[in-house]
Amino acid sequence: MNRLFTRLDKYIIKKFLGTYIFAIALIISIAVVFDINEKMDDFIGNNAPLSAIVFDYYLNFIPYFANLFSPLFVFIAVIFFTSKLADNSEIIAMYSSGVSFRRLMRPYMFSAFVISVFTFILGAYIIPNGSSVRLNFEDKYIKKKKVEFARNIQLAVDDNTIAYLDQYSNYNATGYRFSLDRFEDKKLVSHLTARTIVYDTIKNNHTWKLRDYMIRDFDDMRERIIKGDSKDTIINMEPSDFLIMRGQEQVMTSPELSSYVEKQKRRGFGNVKEFEIEYHKRIAMSFASFILTIIGAALSSKKVKGGMGLHLGIGLGLSFSYILFQTVSSTFAVNGNTPPAVAVWIPNILYAFIAVYLYRRALK
Repeated sequence: MNRLFTRLDKYIIKKFLGTYIFAIALIISIAVVFDINEKMDDFIGNNAPLSAIVFDYYLNFIPYFANLFSPLFVFIAVIFFTSKLADNSEIIAMYSSGVSFRRLMRPYMFSAFVISVFTFILGAYIIPNGSSVRLNFEDKYIKKKKVEFARNIQLAVDDNTIAYLDQYSNYNATGYRFSLDRFEDKKLVSHLTARTIVYDTIKNNHTWKLRDYMIRDFDDMRERIIKGDSKDTIINMEPSDFLIMRGQEQVMTSPELSSYVEKQKRRGFGNVKEFEIEYHKRIAMSFASFILTIIGAALSSKKVKGGMGLHLGIGLGLSFSYILFQTVSSTFAVNGNTPPAVAVWIPNILYAFIAVYLYRRALK
């Protein structure tokens, strides 16, 4: 550690990470107070237990929103402590001792790397588990989020088999007017129909009970018909494949998101853009730490008459515009034809050009 970093590097890293943590604690504390004030009536009206409010909701609310607005906290931290260094003429002293702006950026980028890795691990692997508990709490005590009904469901259960449901009710785990078509070399070889189909919620392993069913098997010009009142069968689908809860992408880890998107696309589902956006956003948000660190350091490393207030104003404006632009660009993918990966990375690409411009300007 001593060989890699000088005393100056350690000083800047300590200031950067310390201010970042302080900014998170301050802003999230304010957010929690406002959230409690907004949802107090829901907590009281729905008799939410205090332990559930604290441990199920707010204990998972804090890391989720802290990670969501991490770019904002990074920017505020860089602007705040760098402006303070410039205002105290400490950066001028560093330049006078032979430290260039390029060399000065080393501890900044190391700090951004630490934050980037930390936020990615949190967002991709740890927070989704907590989000599941938080969303279940919201569904029970604040606002219903679960989807209990679906109509006109069609999906590929494997490469050669297509399933169709006229409607499905999650209340009794029952689908109505079900059909299952199996093909070989693009020719229909089997057609199954059932008046109702009930999911086995106990076994929970793709087991369904067919009721009032008929199976028609085709072999060239011959046809074989099998009828029955009830039959247990394994079908490679489950209610979660077509009952998509609002915010469901938040409860999946990144490997689960990737697997889910691939499976749904293979089945012909088109409503997976939110899941793709969430997957790519977690990566893009991590890289944003580097971009916003460069912009913040380049903006606030010079001593100006406006002082820290001017730098903070510019910094807050840029950071909020980044978050706003990221939200707007995501809608391009949801409502338009922009690929989710491209839409999510548009803000990073644009602000990377701003970062390069400001960095080169700071070098001079």
